Amino acid sequence: MSSISDLRRILGTCRTIAVVGLSPQWHRPSFFAAKYMQAHGYRIVPVNPSATEILGERCFPSVSEAARQLASQGVKIDMVDCFRRSDDIAPIADEAIATGARCLWLQLGVINEAAATKARDAGLDVVMDRCVKIEHARLFGGLNWAGVNTRVISSRRPQQLPY
Repeated sequence: MSSISDLRRILGTCRTIAVVGLSPQWHRPSFFAAKYMQAHGYRIVPVNPSATEILGERCFPSVSEAARQLASQGVKIDMVDCFRRSDDIAPIADEAIATGARCLWLQLGVINEAAATKARDAGLDVVMDRCVKIEHARLFGGLNWAGVNTRVISSRRPQQLPY
């Protein structure tokens, strides 16, 4: 399980996020989470073979293709955020490892222990069964503005600002 300090470190350092399964439909959770992260200064790289553009960014058919195209611009994918079924994660984890990503993030309800172990063994940080948007809002201020108990009580300001 990822500690609060691990999540803060990951979200503070991984600024380019490939979102696998990002939907072009505004009402889908993947779109909402990616739009939130984009609004908070993260570069979103949509990975969806059936779309050409999402959130104003070019869409790629795979993480490998996205990494290849972005490398020519000097951009590296830091995090691979997965909005896919648990059974679909193994090849995505392989792509994350092959492209040199630093983190494999599996969204709420997505759990694949074998893929997570493989990614950890390759040196990636792995977060499972958590939403990147919820964790960002919880740890960097956002959820508490709406009166939600974040279970993070501290008189200290975050050491890193997300912006």
